[in-house]
Order: sequence, then structure tokens, then C-alpha cells
Amino acid sequence: MISKEELTHCYDFVLNLTIESGKVIRDAIQGCKNIETKAGDWDLVTQYDKKVEEILLNNLSKQFPKHKFIGEETVSATQHLPELTDDPTWIIDPIDGTTNFVHSFPFTCISIALVAKKELEIGIVYNPILEQLFTARKGRGAYLNGKPIKSSNVEKLEHSLLCIEASYATIDNIRDIILGRTEAFVSVAHGIRTMGSAALTLSYIAMGAADAYHTDNLMPWDVAAGVLIIREAGGVVIDTSGGEFNIMSPKVLAAGNNKLASELVKLIKKADSKTMQKRRSKEDHRN
Repeated sequence: MISKEELTHCYDFVLNLTIESGKVIRDAIQGCKNIETKAGDWDLVTQYDKKVEEILLNNLSKQFPKHKFIGEETVSATQHLPELTDDPTWIIDPIDGTTNFVHSFPFTCISIALVAKKELEIGIVYNPILEQLFTARKGRGAYLNGKPIKSSNVEKLEHSLLCIEASYATIDNIRDIILGRTEAFVSVAHGIRTMGSAALTLSYIAMGAADAYHTDNLMPWDVAAGVLIIREAGGVVIDTSGGEFNIMSPKVLAAGNNKLASELVKLIKKADSKTMQKRRSKEDHRN
């Protein structure tokens, strides 16, 4: 069991470390990057992703030698996603929005969460380019640069600004599902936004700058910190199907309130049904 005093120490230490690590991103955003790909042409990594993760892991492991770690670049190198245990575990994305970073587009951030007993305890999302520091501790509210934030109270889809992640439509076997959902969103909402960083998008939902966010195909480090920030800001994060959210296999439906979340579940199910009907029709036509 991790005590309140220990959690405060963890929070103070990682907050300072995150701000310090952000200098690497800020200094490098306009410069040349060595770019590699991971899962596909859309999944990029630079030497700075690796450098920031190394700084974070080295310092956290020295300070908290009994803690565990799930870091994006470490997992990518080993091709093994560790099991989440009851032990205190840091879940780290050194640069979320790497494609934005590569293009010097300023929506990029460090995302760090601490999980203990499988419960999110600390969440920090830091965009050092725009100087936006989102923070949350379980039961203590959510903050942007030290000021409390609150999620949206918009309950109707037709009044909402919705966020999606469209880049996964490059993946052949899920393209029609993603495009079908996107069409459904576009047809009903005030507007659609794609930010290219899950952690930042979740944080924007938390502060009420947008009303809801949906994307599947993510990993724990993309969402862990942002999920806590949203929940502490009064919002909700559930599974795309409407069930309980699983941080280790995240299918994200995040909203400012339960009413809007439930409306989105219905919209997505209707869109998927329409997509499956089109698939069956094509298959019947081929046969």
C-alpha cells in the first residue's frame, strides 16, 4: 500500500522532472529529427522520444527503485506489454504526438501517470511548446497551470464539438469502421477536431475546450494520465461499447458528462451497424 505522504512525494518529484524534461522537446521542435517508423508509416519515433524516456526512467527508477514502469519506447523495443500489477507503476509516453513534433506542429506533450493497486493516482500532461501543464491527483481535482478545470456540460450531440483520431484510417482492416464513425460524427456535431495527440485531446476534454473524444487503437501510455485528468475534472471515460474502460486495452470514449457519453455510444453502434451492412452487401455482390 502506498501512503498519502509517499504519493505527495511522487507527485512533487515527477512534476519537477516532467517540466525539466520538457526542455528537450522545446529545444528540439524546430530542428532536424532522426525519424524511424514502428507499427506503420503513421507511427513515428525520433531520437528525442528515446532521450526523454531515458531521462524519465533513469531518474524515477533511482528515486523509486521498487516501482515498475511501462514506457512506450521500452515496450516498442521489447515488443512486450507488461501486465499491470498491484505494484506502483509509472506509465510513460515521452512524446505523445510524435508526428506533430516531427512537423513542428505545437500539439505535442509528455504524458505520465502513476498507478497503484491498479488505480490511477497521478496524471500529468505537459505541452512545453504552449506551456500547458495539466495535472491531477485522485480525489483532488484537475488543474491547468495550477488553476482548476471543469469538463463540459453539453449533453446533446448537435451542440457538441467532437474530437476523433483519423490517422488510423490508414490501416486497411479498420478503415471502413473509422470512416463510418467519422461520417456519423460529422453529420451531427457542431464541428470535428483532430489534434494528433491522445493525451492532449483528453486534457482538452477535461478543461471543456471540446465536449467528447473517441478513438480506439491506442496503448496505455497514450491515455493513462489523461483519463485521470478528465475524471478529476468531472468528466467520464468509458469503453467504446459503453462498458467499463480498460486502461491496458484502451478503446476510448471520453466526454464531459454521462449523458453525452451515452449518446455517443448509441451513435457509434448505429454507425458500425451501417458499416457492417455495407460489408455484407459487398461480399454478397462478389459472390
